Amino acid sequence: MVDRGASALSLPDDWPAHPDPILALNRMGSFDWDLDTGLFYMDAQAYEVFDLRPDEYDGNPTTLAIRVPQAEAHRLDALVARAMKDGSENYGTYFRLRCRNGSLRWTHTQGYIRRDETGRPRRIIGIVRDATQELGDIASRREQAAQDEARRRQTNVVQLTTAALAHARTVQDVIDVLKDTQGLTHLGATSLVFGLVEADRIRLVAEGPEGSFVPGTDVTRIDEPYPMSEAVRTLSPRFIESPEEFADRYPVLWPYITDLNITSAAYLPLIAEARPIGAMGLLYSDRRGFSPEDRNVLVALGSSIAQSLMRAMLYEQDKDLATGLQQAMLPRTIPSVPGADVAVRYRAGSAAGSLGRDIGGDWYDVIPLPGGRVGAVIGDVQGHDTHAAAVMGQLRIVLRAYAAEGHMPATVMARASVFLHELDTDRFATCLYAEADLATGVVQVVRAGHIDPLVRRPDGTCRRVFVDGGLPLGLSAEFGSLEYPVATLELDPGDTLLLCTDGLVEQPGADLDDGMRTLTGLIATGPDDVRDLADRLIDLAEERGGDDDVALLLLRRRSLDTPRAQGRLQQHVASGDPEALTEARHMIRAAVGAWEARDLSDEIELVADELITNALMHTEGSAIVTLRVLTGGGRRLRVEVEDASSALPRRREAGESGVSGRGLLLVDLLTDAWGVEARGGGKCVWCEFVVPDRG
Repeated sequence: MVDRGASALSLPDDWPAHPDPILALNRMGSFDWDLDTGLFYMDAQAYEVFDLRPDEYDGNPTTLAIRVPQAEAHRLDALVARAMKDGSENYGTYFRLRCRNGSLRWTHTQGYIRRDETGRPRRIIGIVRDATQELGDIASRREQAAQDEARRRQTNVVQLTTAALAHARTVQDVIDVLKDTQGLTHLGATSLVFGLVEADRIRLVAEGPEGSFVPGTDVTRIDEPYPMSEAVRTLSPRFIESPEEFADRYPVLWPYITDLNITSAAYLPLIAEARPIGAMGLLYSDRRGFSPEDRNVLVALGSSIAQSLMRAMLYEQDKDLATGLQQAMLPRTIPSVPGADVAVRYRAGSAAGSLGRDIGGDWYDVIPLPGGRVGAVIGDVQGHDTHAAAVMGQLRIVLRAYAAEGHMPATVMARASVFLHELDTDRFATCLYAEADLATGVVQVVRAGHIDPLVRRPDGTCRRVFVDGGLPLGLSAEFGSLEYPVATLELDPGDTLLLCTDGLVEQPGADLDDGMRTLTGLIATGPDDVRDLADRLIDLAEERGGDDDVALLLLRRRSLDTPRAQGRLQQHVASGDPEALTEARHMIRAAVGAWEARDLSDEIELVADELITNALMHTEGSAIVTLRVLTGGGRRLRVEVEDASSALPRRREAGESGVSGRGLLLVDLLTDAWGVEARGGGKCVWCEFVVPDRG
């Protein structure tokens, strides 16, 4: 090569009489080539570079042919001639010379061309030096750089594949990463096969690219003569370094892959927890052989894939267990409810970084009750794990049992709280229990730390029903507060009651009230059919994602084709609670209207109010008022007021100025029949009204 622009050699004019000592110190020989005479003068160090003795050289450049091979001499002559012709001031190049012992070594020369006033070259002065070590160092650096680059590329393969697998949660995710074209690019392979170990077989789950499948290899035994089987059987990789080796070692397999132009292959066992869980084959069409570094990188790659695969398998096993437990704890079926359309939905949360913990304590339940009533339950046990699901299952069962026994809603909730407290668990639960009489539309609601219900009207308007509540289940018993207020609301035909857990409402960083308003708007604009509406809401929850579970229950009251032949409502009225007495009156009025006894509405409400008031005034506890329709011998409406006192009511004559004593007289006057029954440690005062047949 020609060194243009290099600094000219600075040699004295009387050189070589006085050689430059600095050049000698740096083991550089110098020369002076007189182009007019053709003589080529060298100093002592130059003789050493050319491995010549002074008596072996006569100053003629052609004499150097004994050291400079002919090909190298031609190249040097051409280089110098071109430099002189194109006006260059200097040139430089590496060339080989043959030493006295016959070995070749690299030499470097650099010359400076001196010209006269006309530009004609007259003289070349320059240096020569032994460049063997220099070029050896350069070659070593290049080789090291190449090795570093190859190592970097190989490490990059592992890093890219590991990064792609980092987001793989399921086995199919792992397969998709490896099977994807970009995944093959990351692996640097032309084709890939991937199998999972099942008992003593390997089931092929991925191959790529399309068209590379080998017939008969979808399921193979581990003892068969295939490279993937050998890798699994021996727990060691199989490296095939040439097509000839492939054909010789695996003659059964080779004919099917010849069209892929495979030149080498690596089959890696996927080992996790000291056992093979699968195997992977990487087939190449652009390489032959595997260096030790290649093999180490591929083994590391196999280890990374195996860990991702094991993580995915554990995730799926854990998820299957969690899903099975969740399904076992939730009701298998929802009973058909005459007079209502019911829809329930459940969505598991997706806690980031969790292995199969897509399970929580959210639940729903629908409980058929006597007298055409139905109980609707929604609840949420604290936590997102199998323990929360187990507690939820137990709590759901006892709530159903207490409700089916006929206890009032407040009692159902209080007993469930005591039960959860006595489980000796660190979990608490929120819950909402609604008991609806579908004949009257009267719904009694109790709330234990849960979010309020919503009611949607047939015209699409939706409102939140604010319900006074008690402490969450488990905490109320712990803190000795088992009071659960009972709220009463009415569902007209076509109205829909919606109960849900907070996963449908709450958003990170958002206020609960804002979430309720958003949900109210979604319900108002949703489909009329409860199943379609439930699907819409759960789909929105799925799109939104989130770590929390979602349970949803919708109950829509239908219009009855025929009047109900019977019905039953019950209300707890606490002593000193005027709101409870108001709610009882509201329930009675709604029931009488629904049971087509509006003509008797005033009498029934007055008598019931009198009996309830007497129970509260003359006993120390609360009262339970029950309304029911009796059939047989005509349709009758029966009112029962039960208290904990065994003292029977007595007729008393009221004085002219007395304010009491007229209660039983009023009952006797307005009812068709009445009486008193002993009930355990207390009593029940009852009365009946004959409801005329409207014909």
